[in-house]
Amino acid sequence: MDRVLPEFELVPQPKSVEAVQLLGHKWAPSDVGHRHKLGGTPHWLQSEQWPECCGSRMTFYAQLDSIGAQIHLADCGLIYVFVCFGCYSTKSEFQCA
Repeated sequence: MDRVLPEFELVPQPKSVEAVQLLGHKWAPSDVGHRHKLGGTPHWLQSEQWPECCGSRMTFYAQLDSIGAQIHLADCGLIYVFVCFGCYSTKSEFQCA
């Protein structure tokens, strides 16, 4: 059985003036930069890429979004982080639009 963690919204809080200046995209959809989260299910940009470990599908743990136009992940991509609760190994996947 697949384990689904409860979903938590992650809201980036810039800790410096430099960080504040990096936020935002002038040309990207308005949700870009606001798709960070813990748990729930991944917001796949392409086809599903579920890694496996210890003989079963790993648990989706987090999703990290592009920060802003100056630090974006390819074409406003997302990093997906997975964990195996059998051996506590982790794996990340990346997708862009």
